[in-house]
Amino acid sequence: MKLARALSASALFFALLLGFYYMHVTFFRVDVLLYSAIFDGIAATVLSTMTLFILGYFKALNVFEKLQLSVIWLLFGYAFAISLPTVVDRSLSFYILEKLQQRGGGIQLARFKQVFTMEYVDEHRLVDVRLTEQQASGTITIAEGCVQLTERGDRLATFGRFFRKNFLPRRRLLMGSYSDDLTDPFRHSEHALDYACGSSTPAQPLSR
Repeated sequence: MKLARALSASALFFALLLGFYYMHVTFFRVDVLLYSAIFDGIAATVLSTMTLFILGYFKALNVFEKLQLSVIWLLFGYAFAISLPTVVDRSLSFYILEKLQQRGGGIQLARFKQVFTMEYVDEHRLVDVRLTEQQASGTITIAEGCVQLTERGDRLATFGRFFRKNFLPRRRLLMGSYSDDLTDPFRHSEHALDYACGSSTPAQPLSR
C-alpha cells in the first residue's frame, strides 16, 4: 500500500518536473540553464507535496516517510538538472558527436583543433555563455571592458586548482598514452600575453 502510494505520488512529481521544465525553457526567459532546471525540480517537489497533502493522499505514510519522499524528489530534480539539460548544453562530447554528424559522419583527426578553435567557440557562443553563468554565480564582475574575479570566484579558483593538482588522475589515457597533463593544464601556457586589465605590459607567469 505504502509503496504503491509512493510510486503514484512520484509519477505526479515526474509529470510536474517535465511540465515545469518544458514551460520554463519554452515560454520564459532563462539566465542560467542549470539554475532554472534546479528551480523546476524544487517547484515540482513543493507543488507535489502540497497537492498530495491537500488531497489526503499522504495519510498512508508516516512523517519520516513523507519527508524521505520529498528529499528523494529534490535529489532527483537536481540529478535531472545536472544529467540531462546541463550535460547536453555544455558537453564537449555531445558537440563532437553532433559535429561529426553535421559533417557527414567523419572529420580528419588533424583538423579537430581547427574545429574547436574556429567553430565550437562561435557556434555555441562559449565565451558569452560561460561569462553570463559566472556573473550570475557571483564569481566575476565585468566593468569597463575588464573581467575580474570576486572573492567568491578567487576561493573557487583556488579550490579548483588544489583539487585538480591533487585529486585528478595522474595516469589518464589521452589519445593512446597516459599523461598527467590535465592535473596542471597551465603547465604549457603562454606567459607573454598582454591581456591583463589596466596593464600595457605582458602578464606575469602563472604561479606554480
